[in-house]
Amino acid sequence: MPVILLDSVSPYGSRRVTVECDGSTTAAYLRDDETAISATWIANHVTPPDSVDEAWLAQGRAPLMPVTRSLTATRPPLSADALEAVWFEEGDGVAVLEHGRLLAVLPGWSSMARGLPGYSRDVVGQTPFGWSLADALDGLGPRVERAVAYWRWRTSADGWADYQQAVLGHLLRRLGPGGQYWEVSGGRQPQVGVSERPGSFTVLSTVGMSCQRMPVVEQVVDEPSDYARIELAVATALPPATVARVFGWLATYPWQAVTWFGPGHTVRWPSSAGSFPLAATSGLEGVVLLDDDMVRELPGPEVPDLSGFVFGGDPVRWLWVVPITEPDRLLAKDRGSAALISRLTAARRGWVVG
Repeated sequence: MPVILLDSVSPYGSRRVTVECDGSTTAAYLRDDETAISATWIANHVTPPDSVDEAWLAQGRAPLMPVTRSLTATRPPLSADALEAVWFEEGDGVAVLEHGRLLAVLPGWSSMARGLPGYSRDVVGQTPFGWSLADALDGLGPRVERAVAYWRWRTSADGWADYQQAVLGHLLRRLGPGGQYWEVSGGRQPQVGVSERPGSFTVLSTVGMSCQRMPVVEQVVDEPSDYARIELAVATALPPATVARVFGWLATYPWQAVTWFGPGHTVRWPSSAGSFPLAATSGLEGVVLLDDDMVRELPGPEVPDLSGFVFGGDPVRWLWVVPITEPDRLLAKDRGSAALISRLTAARRGWVVG
């Protein structure tokens, strides 16, 4: 059995990195709850072949890197005490350091299924078992440095409090004085609260989602900075404490499921999360998330402008939570969010819940 030299779980609990040595090879693996998502070779500890040893692989063993594709043909086993994991802010990728120097990187976009391995310091060029870290250092080096700086700030004594006050100050300017405040993340990361803003209708806004970038965004949009940080808001005439329960599951979901929320996305409420807090009428089983332009198409009062908050150099986008039925969600899935908005508008279903 391989010896595990490093075992680290992401701050959000959704990914795990292990560095394992079987006596012949050391490799790093990025895993979810069930399987290895990506991997990279790190070192040979026995004399490697001149080319890929298919018989070796057929035995189910971690690959030896051919001598022509490695800067170091063999090296002594790594010391567990020398290894450290640095998770990306999004929690979907990780760097492995040896004595404080980059040894390997498994970004969120690396994938065994797509033939995209991680990056390793001793790899030459691109191989099925790892890509050259040196060739990607211009992009990955600053990324890891930002991750180190982010977690140093995030775990500092004043980091969260300073951020929280900045968001609450923004909401004060946009929505007026606050009412109650609830912590809804249950002690898990990311830390998220909900701020109540009373008025002719109550606006509830998350406080904490924008403190870290969402996973996956950089893989699916051309300008990730415009979509990477969000907060969620809901306008309601229902009891605020009841409605705030929707964020207990929804606000941490992108990091728990390693996904992202964007304008027009729909989410089905899971039965495991209990009764749907926004079910003011029968049939409501999920939500659609709408940006300012989208939500203004629905019936209702004037939509508050929550724009203007910037964190980490990225604009923060508020998405409004509007409850929908399962047929609504399927319509959006098949024909897009514009078709769903047209249906809601035609049925005079507004954006204020209840």
